[in-house]
Amino acid sequence: MLTKRIIPCLDIKDGRVVKGIKFLGLRDAGDPVEVAKIYDRQQADELVFLDITASFENRKTLIELVEEIAKNIFMPFTVGGGIRDINDIRDLLNAGADKVSINTQAVKCPELISQASDKFGSQCIVVAIDAKLVQSSEFIVHRKKERITNHELLTKKWQVYINGGRTIAELEAISWAKKAAELGAGEILLTSMDYDGTKDGYDINLTKEVTEAVNIPVIASGGAGKLEHFYEVLTKAGADACLAASIFHYQEYSIKQVKEYLRDKGVPVRP
Repeated sequence: MLTKRIIPCLDIKDGRVVKGIKFLGLRDAGDPVEVAKIYDRQQADELVFLDITASFENRKTLIELVEEIAKNIFMPFTVGGGIRDINDIRDLLNAGADKVSINTQAVKCPELISQASDKFGSQCIVVAIDAKLVQSSEFIVHRKKERITNHELLTKKWQVYINGGRTIAELEAISWAKKAAELGAGEILLTSMDYDGTKDGYDINLTKEVTEAVNIPVIASGGAGKLEHFYEVLTKAGADACLAASIFHYQEYSIKQVKEYLRDKGVPVRP
């Protein structure tokens, strides 16, 4: 079994690390460079940097900040936010990113995934999917001895959102994940908007649906609050990595504690 990865995330707004609940109520969590240094010392497997308002504000990622973080860490570094074309991807890779995370523009222009994968290699192209559960009802009519009975069934699906969770996309998350993989994405960063920041655990059902639908690694995101949550999403849902923010930012747990817990439970993790 491949080793599982533990990945802290820096959500960036106005040059600061922030964290909210279900993408709302953002509060300050520190200076990005200093926080990144802490995770580097804790031997996180990777670091994700998401400029969460860049696409909505129609601007590029804060590239100077990316450069400063890259100079101060020695772990794989993924950057997302405001990516619009191949040139933006090249600029971020030149600034020190090892991977780029594309969300809004991947939905608007899916061919960017294949173009970027062809040019830079699929290993550095991450497609981020922000998804929220919606329920739709359908009626099934049964005829029995001249009497018609209606049975209502609730069907679940996960709606894709873009622009930092502000805009509904006309896409269902599972099918979009499959399409992104087919187009050349090397990895899926899957965030449950329903669970984000709640500390109630990852969305096991959503994550499992996606991991079973694609043959590329899936990073589970949204909801980590206890050590058990990491174990559950890795073993029950088949995630390849766990991304978390608030429990690390506010020092409820360290990267080392999570890895030791998983190792004791028989989950292969890196030192």
